[in-house]
Amino acid sequence: MRRITIFGNSGSGKSTLAKGLAAANDLAHLDLDRLAWLPAPPPRRRRLSDSTRDMDAFMAAHGAWVIEGCYSDLIEFALPWATEVVFLDLPVADCIANARARPWEPHKYTSKAAQDSNLPMLEAWITAYGIRDDTFSRSAHQALYDAFPFRKTRLTVNADPTVF
Repeated sequence: MRRITIFGNSGSGKSTLAKGLAAANDLAHLDLDRLAWLPAPPPRRRRLSDSTRDMDAFMAAHGAWVIEGCYSDLIEFALPWATEVVFLDLPVADCIANARARPWEPHKYTSKAAQDSNLPMLEAWITAYGIRDDTFSRSAHQALYDAFPFRKTRLTVNADPTVF
């Protein structure tokens, strides 16, 4: 039974890889963006206890899953049940290119135009990945990867999910 966590910078391809792995391996898929934020503007994180309660319910309902996101605090909650981790550690330029090519995400934005208007902020966010020291940072993701004792993969390029 596979239980995979995927983490990395914004635009690194987490959702794309997770969707592909879920389809190829009959895994339930949880995008942490869907439960990390309060539903009304301005963007604000939900209480960690509320998000982890929902994660716990998801993991209890599904024996095999893939959970993905950039939230090391939430990924850390899933690690005791995970059988493997994938750290998408792509260069910043690749993450920016992926973000620019991203299709409309209706669960995050009211329109493609609204999503595109947020691109300059997202590009700045992606660029700061290596210098931030928060739950979304490269250092937080590296610490998760280093501490995980089972199967782990660090990718520096986008990968075909069928190779897993």
